[in-house]
Amino acid sequence: MNDEVGTVSMQDVPSDVESRILEEMRLCAIESHDEAWAEGRFAGIDVEILAETAIATALCALQDEAGEEAASDMLNRMRDRLTAGEFDSTARHH
Repeated sequence: MNDEVGTVSMQDVPSDVESRILEEMRLCAIESHDEAWAEGRFAGIDVEILAETAIATALCALQDEAGEEAASDMLNRMRDRLTAGEFDSTARHH
């Protein structure tokens, strides 16, 4: 958004193609994580260990790629989503 006039420029709005690419990457990431999660559970790894390891791995990679502030910001967004109930599997509608 352009702060001076309060309008959105074309470069600020992702194109339909960009949005589709990002969504495809997100779906691919979910599939990869689901497979790794299932393998870990099959191997008898506790859910808490899998979760902590996944989060730590993600935070390390994000910090290496984008810096500590980006990793902290992502962690805060995830905390907000958690407290909003977004990850409550009993409330999900598939």
